[in-house]
Amino acid sequence: MASLKILALHADLSEVPPHRNTERAPRIADVATKAGVSTASVSRALADPASVRPELLERVRQAVRVLGYTPNAAARSLREGRTRTILVVTRKRWSAPFFSEVLHGIESALAVAGYSMILANFDTGTPREAAVVDMMFSGHIDGAIVLSGMVASSGGRSMLDAGLPVVSIGASVEAIPSIVVDEEAAMLRLCWHLVSLGHREIAYVTGPAVNANEGVRRRTVESFFRERSDCGLDVIAGDFTLEAGRAAAAAFMALDPRPTAVLCCSDEIAIGFMGAAQDAGLDVPGDVSVTGFDGIEFADHCRPKLTTIRQPRRELGHTGAARLLAMLRGEAADSITLPDDLRVAASTGPRPPLPSS
Repeated sequence: MASLKILALHADLSEVPPHRNTERAPRIADVATKAGVSTASVSRALADPASVRPELLERVRQAVRVLGYTPNAAARSLREGRTRTILVVTRKRWSAPFFSEVLHGIESALAVAGYSMILANFDTGTPREAAVVDMMFSGHIDGAIVLSGMVASSGGRSMLDAGLPVVSIGASVEAIPSIVVDEEAAMLRLCWHLVSLGHREIAYVTGPAVNANEGVRRRTVESFFRERSDCGLDVIAGDFTLEAGRAAAAAFMALDPRPTAVLCCSDEIAIGFMGAAQDAGLDVPGDVSVTGFDGIEFADHCRPKLTTIRQPRRELGHTGAARLLAMLRGEAADSITLPDDLRVAASTGPRPPLPSS
């Protein structure tokens, strides 16, 4: 809004748009007349700026500014046979801090292309899940993006059965393009990081059992330590919340012997765990090293800063939306694996010395 005000202050008074209450709204023909081009040229300049000459594009844009012309999005959607609306689906609560940047990336890519999005969330087996499936068949959306494998099903049909383009972000879903990081490789880097620091007794705090990301991360951790005879692994049940992290810390305190390092399935779990462990008198990482996964903003603001896997969250969202837009244009779209980053911070350190006998 600030930039619009600045432009108005520097505009010539002769270019002030007519008052909408006394004059009819300008039409595309008015823009064409003002710019000295055909209506077809105006339509092309507005829909696909790269397809017209820069000089012509500037004339059209100047005419649009002078007249205060606003394209009729509803009419355009009717001509195209599209609603220009995308459904974005996730679980009701899981990992809201993680998805904030993903959603930002989705929204920015869709907005540039003239699309809006509807956000829907649900828990399995609830009326909300059935409503998501119904929306896919309603004719009110053009396609969908599912986050972390949250594909709604109800009444014997899945949202994928509607025949609309669908893209998954954050987890691989069979038969549709998926935008992911290599979670197995990322979790292996965390495991090797702790082992390289001398840790041999490790605890893993899980995410929700039905979550696709949790499945990959847990299988990777269990496989890694199963193959190392010099290491032991305890598994503590959790979900993607701070509260689950605090509860996991209480379970951790009861273990005997107590592990010297904890792998957490998400940053939220890790932050909750560290807070409760410190409240109980433990030093992080002096008594226990802690890792997370995802790279949410809070990981940089807890004390100590959290060792974690940083996922390119905004890029995940932007790339997923771009894949979906390509499918709407009739283009083939493959799955994409984006790079992640192991950020080593102060929450992990060397294995504490063994107690003297």
